[in-house]
Amino acid sequence: MSGGEKKWVRVAQSVLFPVREGRAVDVGTKQLAIFNLGKEFAAVENRCPHRGGPLADGLLSGNTIVCPLHTWKFDLVSGISVNHKETGACLRIFATRVEDGVVCVEVPVGVEDETIPMVCDSPDRPLRWVARKPITAANSSQQQQ
Repeated sequence: MSGGEKKWVRVAQSVLFPVREGRAVDVGTKQLAIFNLGKEFAAVENRCPHRGGPLADGLLSGNTIVCPLHTWKFDLVSGISVNHKETGACLRIFATRVEDGVVCVEVPVGVEDETIPMVCDSPDRPLRWVARKPITAANSSQQQQ
């Protein structure tokens, strides 16, 4: 990283972010979760420091995001864990602004893909997404027989 320099990156039109919802966006080597809080936007790394859950898929409550995996809650302004303060878990926050209807995020120049250490070592299984086969007329008629 070159001396803490930062740059603003244009991400997407603000209308693509529904109010009170989050969206995952790739910015360089990072995936960020950007939230439309109504009057402003918030951006954090899209990875819960607890077990790596996708924060963009979490539920917003005020300025708090709830991780969809284990319900850890984080303040989107400070990044601090609301319900597990004793762990010291904290989100990486990125400044946001809207220019001409486009959401912009301030990111460090030359950031390599850093990893966030997990706070706990529980033996949870990793999240796995299952791709389902699309139903077609051919498989539908076979299932009915």
